[in-house]
Amino acid sequence: MEKSAYTGIILVVLAMLLPAGVAEDGTTAETNAMAIDTIWTLLAAVLVFFMQPGFAMVEAGFTRAKNTCNILMKNIMDFAAGSIAYYIAGFGIMFGAGTAFFGAEYFFLSGVSPDSMWGSVPTYAFWIFQAVFAATAATIVSGAMAERTKFVSYLVYSFTLTILIYPLVGHWIWGGGWLSTGAVFGFLADAPLVDFAGSTVVHSVGGWAALAGAIVLGPRVGKYVNGKVNVIPGHNIALAALGGFILWFGWFGFNAGSTVAGTDLSIATIAVTTNLAAAAGAITAMFTIWALAGKPDVSMTINGFLAGLVGITAGCASVSPLSALIIGAVAGVIVVFAVEFVDKFLRVDDPVGAVSVHGVCGAFGTLAVGVFAEEAYGGVNGLLFGGGVTQLISQAVGVVSVFLFVFPVAFLMFKVIDLTLGLRVSEHEEVTGLDIGEHGMFAYPDFDVPA
Repeated sequence: MEKSAYTGIILVVLAMLLPAGVAEDGTTAETNAMAIDTIWTLLAAVLVFFMQPGFAMVEAGFTRAKNTCNILMKNIMDFAAGSIAYYIAGFGIMFGAGTAFFGAEYFFLSGVSPDSMWGSVPTYAFWIFQAVFAATAATIVSGAMAERTKFVSYLVYSFTLTILIYPLVGHWIWGGGWLSTGAVFGFLADAPLVDFAGSTVVHSVGGWAALAGAIVLGPRVGKYVNGKVNVIPGHNIALAALGGFILWFGWFGFNAGSTVAGTDLSIATIAVTTNLAAAAGAITAMFTIWALAGKPDVSMTINGFLAGLVGITAGCASVSPLSALIIGAVAGVIVVFAVEFVDKFLRVDDPVGAVSVHGVCGAFGTLAVGVFAEEAYGGVNGLLFGGGVTQLISQAVGVVSVFLFVFPVAFLMFKVIDLTLGLRVSEHEEVTGLDIGEHGMFAYPDFDVPA
């Protein structure tokens, strides 16, 4: 008998002796699935973490060279201080048992062990994925408050948002709270809010807090003079474009990673919807600003694809690729008019357009789920696919509720900081640049940096 025949007989005998589904090394289909889910969740967390330098580059590029160190420090501390805040209590508040606001078992991760599981992944893997989301919400505000905020006061804000404001909203929507069940409004019980990856939980929270902070701070010196709105150009559009591309790249982890399961094949659909929305947002924003200003503005095009990404984040797992393209295209138009409205009509100085990109387009994206959702993708139907208005109403309730909570609470927080520590630097320090005044160094020491 040939050697190959002997080998075949041995394999058949081993297969009969081993328990069904158990490999020779003791692994099973279940343990393999857990390993894949864990690796995917950690990979997605790393991708979302990489969005932090993306935000830093966008914000630095859209602002003046004399404030670059300050922008970088704020983004570093958003993640560093935010991680500690989320470890202390943020995660516990957000994912506490039942509908309680405080889950003490998760404060300092005290009730978590290496063997603790959250669904099909270790709780530690779920925690790090949620922690990078929390830092993202905090860092959105940095750009809107750029070039005139005291660094120590910003640290207080960042810690407060990550330990309390963001987790409370996250609890309402992702942690078993009232918006996740629709139970407060009986007719919405069958249509809980859908915000798959955080158009509202992450982006609108950051956007509305940014609006509050920019209002309390007031505009930069020279922004609004004698009724005229002056453009203060950023110092490095190449840096901003690089940051934008990094964000686009990281967003695949942001959206598809929200499955917290590499074995969930919807990650492929989510990646497609995410990409199409971003591409459509870039194109429509470019053509919109081209029509309005006569030139295809680079900075507005960057904000266009970011708007598309924010807009699709809520419904990335609930809509078709065609619907994602439409959502991104509409978001790209909205962001151009929103930036103009905030700047010229509200007279709120937002150097990077954070309120428009994250607040306005986050709200739009959440509402869009109620229009474009399809049962074949996410289990619910929106208005255009036979679902009626119930889901759209649920989405609207979530959008309005989060604004009515975040904006006034953030406004109060910034007012308290302003009355105690002081929120704004002196006019001299602002004109000279926060890099020297707040950090004692230049980002570009070899160049003559204009004030």
